[in-house]
Amino acid sequence: MLVRFAQTDKRLATNAFTLIEILISFVILSLVMSGLMYGYVQANRMAEWSAMSLAAQSYASQGAEQLRAADWRPRDGTNTGPNTAWEIWPGYMRTNIGILDIPISGNPASTNFGFFVTNIVQVWEPSSNPYLLEIRSDAYWTFSFTGQQYDNVVILQRAPDQ
Repeated sequence: MLVRFAQTDKRLATNAFTLIEILISFVILSLVMSGLMYGYVQANRMAEWSAMSLAAQSYASQGAEQLRAADWRPRDGTNTGPNTAWEIWPGYMRTNIGILDIPISGNPASTNFGFFVTNIVQVWEPSSNPYLLEIRSDAYWTFSFTGQQYDNVVILQRAPDQ
């Protein structure tokens, strides 16, 4: 007596995937794709924060350098104000509100624009012998994704006639 097995049924069963294997492959694919998307979103958020922070640092430097360039000659008298020997003086404070200089699309003057910066520049006299002024410029800005407020600071010291 000779028994023969049919090979066709065995070959057909090994050529297909089961439903469990397909579901597991979709789960793995969705995990990988969500990880890639999350990584892309985080990289975009970090790039946006870096651009805004650099623009705020530039804005703070601008405010400090404007006062650094002002005339201050303490040996020539104590008249204060524009075009005098003391265009800046200890206790001087200036506040300026502007727009961060970052690439955007749309109109930055519109009311829904959220990249504003506040610059506060203050002057102190840490030493009167020798004469020395300290200029501190703070740039306050809000990160649009999180709503968290940040502060960039520039501090300069200068002597008279410099």
